[in-house]
Amino acid sequence: MSDRLRAVYGQLLAVLFALAIGAVIIILVDESPVKVFMTLLRGAFGDQSKIAGTLLQTTPILICGVAACIGLRGGMFNVGIEGQLFLGGFAAAWVGFDLPLPAGLHMLVALVVATLAGAAWVSIPAFFRARYNTNEVVSTILSNYVAVLLTSYFTIFLFKRPGGWSETPPILPTAYLPELFSFSRLNWGLIIGLVLALFVAWFFRYTSKGYSVSMVGSAPKFAEYGGVDVKRQGFLVLLVSGAVGGLAGGVETLGVHHRFMEGFAPGFGFDGLIAALLANGSPIGTIVTALFFGALRSGSLLLEVETTASREIITVIQALIILSVSAQVLMKRRGDSTAGERRWKF
Repeated sequence: MSDRLRAVYGQLLAVLFALAIGAVIIILVDESPVKVFMTLLRGAFGDQSKIAGTLLQTTPILICGVAACIGLRGGMFNVGIEGQLFLGGFAAAWVGFDLPLPAGLHMLVALVVATLAGAAWVSIPAFFRARYNTNEVVSTILSNYVAVLLTSYFTIFLFKRPGGWSETPPILPTAYLPELFSFSRLNWGLIIGLVLALFVAWFFRYTSKGYSVSMVGSAPKFAEYGGVDVKRQGFLVLLVSGAVGGLAGGVETLGVHHRFMEGFAPGFGFDGLIAALLANGSPIGTIVTALFFGALRSGSLLLEVETTASREIITVIQALIILSVSAQVLMKRRGDSTAGERRWKF
């Protein structure tokens, strides 16, 4: 059995294991697992508006997942995508309400600024990783908390909408991302995410630069012997990963909320990271896993209406998937004689 096929089987087992444990928990709260899972399906795919709602939830998870894939393929575990998403979302909102521009151009400028904000935010842990070899997992996790609190400060004290809640003024209509359907807020962000996933997959598979990045991620010593500047490569990988994370925030602001508010996109960055891990670092696979997590989020809205099960069961299932995938990675590294020469292999 090939390594790729073995990885797919492993990820499927992780999902099945999580669903099985979730079913046991549902039984313990005196509810039928079949009823709960069928309710999830109907809540996610019951009609065209529910399907659109699922795709709307999928969009930021997909873009954040692509950001995570870029980092993973380059040997960098960017856990700070949530913070980069928040900074990108705020930056897009600021351009949207404070910088009047013609329609079309306004939206593009806001997305570019969101992308730059995500890259700028991750440049701090990227610098410490390249210069002092600090662990980017720890530094990017910590940067999440700073980003969330910083954007909250901006929203509450500096740019709060007069007489409103903890939110900025609404962005101008010229900055809106166009909607795909009149009956839903689903917008062109989905197209951006799909095109981005396909482009990143093509880049890693068919370009020499993509091969170089993957080589640094899977065998950094070998890449260094081949003349690749591993530290510089890692720095650039984190920058691009953060830029895509910022883009996800811009898409969420311009396409869904049309303003920035406290907690405007809770958990999308972490869900994207889980989706990328479950897809084994594959951008194409992340399309499928992001849809899975988007369906869980969307379908859970119907759970507490039609069943006695709590929506938190979805969080439990996600946590179990993380544990299962993490266990697979650790077991793979334990049995790999070259594990000491590399950080991650995707």
